[in-house]
Amino acid sequence: MRRGWIAILAILGLMQLVSASAEEEWPKAVFPLHVSTDKHYLVDADNKPFLIQGDAAWSLIAELTREEAETYLEDRRRRGFNTLLVSLVEHQFSSNPPANAYGERPFKGAGGFADMNDRYFDHAEWVLRRARDKGLLVLLTPAYLGANGSSQGWYVEAEAAGPEKLRRYGEYIARRFSGLGNIIWIHGGDYDAPDKALVQAVVSGIESAAPNSLHTVHSRRDTVTADYWAGEEWLTLDTVYTYEEVYHAVLARTAGPRTMPVLMIEALYEGEHGTGGETVRRQAYGALLGGAAGQISGNHPIWHFSGPGIMPDPMTWQEALDSPGARSMTWMRNLLEGLDWWKLEPDRSNPDIMAAIASDRSFALIYGDRPDGFTINMARFGSGSVGARWYDPTSGQFTTAHAQPVNGESRFIPPHPRNASGDTDWVLVLREGQ
Repeated sequence: MRRGWIAILAILGLMQLVSASAEEEWPKAVFPLHVSTDKHYLVDADNKPFLIQGDAAWSLIAELTREEAETYLEDRRRRGFNTLLVSLVEHQFSSNPPANAYGERPFKGAGGFADMNDRYFDHAEWVLRRARDKGLLVLLTPAYLGANGSSQGWYVEAEAAGPEKLRRYGEYIARRFSGLGNIIWIHGGDYDAPDKALVQAVVSGIESAAPNSLHTVHSRRDTVTADYWAGEEWLTLDTVYTYEEVYHAVLARTAGPRTMPVLMIEALYEGEHGTGGETVRRQAYGALLGGAAGQISGNHPIWHFSGPGIMPDPMTWQEALDSPGARSMTWMRNLLEGLDWWKLEPDRSNPDIMAAIASDRSFALIYGDRPDGFTINMARFGSGSVGARWYDPTSGQFTTAHAQPVNGESRFIPPHPRNASGDTDWVLVLREGQ
């Protein structure tokens, strides 16, 4: 192992564990959010750092009744999610697109983005308001364009409508949802629009009614959003969308001077492409330790709520609420709430190890599935004593970590070959003065 610093998130030894099912009250942000002065993360209206801990809920507005939406929103709130990724108008991934569960269509005429149906947007506003009341930020996609501009999304209709109709649509939805405060607008949608004027028109309409809104783009997979949309003053977050190693992708985005926060907006969803809970955790911790302002995880069939998806449903969306990935995100949130997570800086000495250390060297965190453990240069903490604990990311249990001296450094080996879920990933938490 390369000599140098390889460390992990600190346990802030006063953390109390609360079971996922019992945890009901999480700190609530005061909306609206804005970008921190150092451009690394988001803060709320009280200037408190806000780590995006999100869930993909693309078809929430189109597919669910109000009663079903209430069930979903309350479940996610209790589990510690604070952000949802949602489509405002659905084109394919719902039972009767673009109508909602009550048969209301967003547009009265043929095509789209004109003759808006107030009744459809009344329901959308109700969902957004209930999310706000529960402390949930919504990353809202006004016009999901669809992979490669396909029928999954609205790109063909957007081209037909043209910039002026799209601008008026943007103004309409911004006015409809003004005052909610819990919206960040997500443009694009799995696609790098070749006609950027179509996206710019929606942004212009929103900005005319809500000039202080935050905006970003859900680009095509592996596109560098900040490069594709370079020069756009409205772009306030960069996004990472990849099926490759999230940690490496985020590290690359945070390597230079920060001009905006980086959000891991999409990676492999649980239940698709053979993805299980351990991959969901690896992606989430990789985003945080790579320097991201947060991450969005996803689950099939939750993202489309058992409406039409891209593959057969393994279970109902209600059954999937308690998936291994969702439980892991609760324990991740529980761990981070006791930490000044916004101080974490990626350790770039060994890109094969997911590690970060606080800027004031008060704590550090390392995540991985190495049964032989991690070798750490404890001198990076200075001359004070350093406490170490293992954290099981699947159960929230801490175990004292014992160091073995190795060539002047300290090796920490996980307490068991497998964690409570039978996987091999662990979090090592170090804190100066423990």
